[in-house]
Amino acid sequence: MKKKLFLIIGAPGSGKTTDAEIIAKKNSDTIIHYSTGDLLREEVASGSELGREIKSYIDNGKLVPLNIVINTIKNAIEKADKPVVIIDGFPRSVEQMKALDEMLKENPQIELVKVIEVEVSEDVARERVLGRARGADDNEEVFNNRMKVYLEPLAEIEKFYEAQNKLVKINGERSIEEIVEDMEKEIKAGI
Repeated sequence: MKKKLFLIIGAPGSGKTTDAEIIAKKNSDTIIHYSTGDLLREEVASGSELGREIKSYIDNGKLVPLNIVINTIKNAIEKADKPVVIIDGFPRSVEQMKALDEMLKENPQIELVKVIEVEVSEDVARERVLGRARGADDNEEVFNNRMKVYLEPLAEIEKFYEAQNKLVKINGERSIEEIVEDMEKEIKAGI
């Protein structure tokens, strides 16, 4: 089964995970949603060889190497029992973007249809993240750092997908219903 892939990117606090979850729930017969962290955790839970390798990095507080992240994503897309896969929060860096692009070139059964960017201003993102403070990590300094990490590669990521005619930007400063409606339209138009 050929898989259609949609990537959702956005700043911390942009609501991208919630939006994607709602769309997958509403269209559960055709759409499945993953966030990259979930995929890594699921692979670890499966006890596979790849999972054991991921666990050893996480247990030692190391970043999971890119080739392993890409393999995990590829496996999940291939194993998905739905034709449409939404992944949020990826790519987060130019390296991830390039590695994903290589993987897609080698796997014609996976088609990247669109990269949807949920746009929110830094102020709105800060307000949302610090306003929902779930714990010590949601403090200002951590937020500023996450924002910087998100923004640094963004222009290059946008340019890359714009050149492929795959980038779609939607306004993330509206009600969740409006954002979900727009995102769902974009996804359905590409199926």
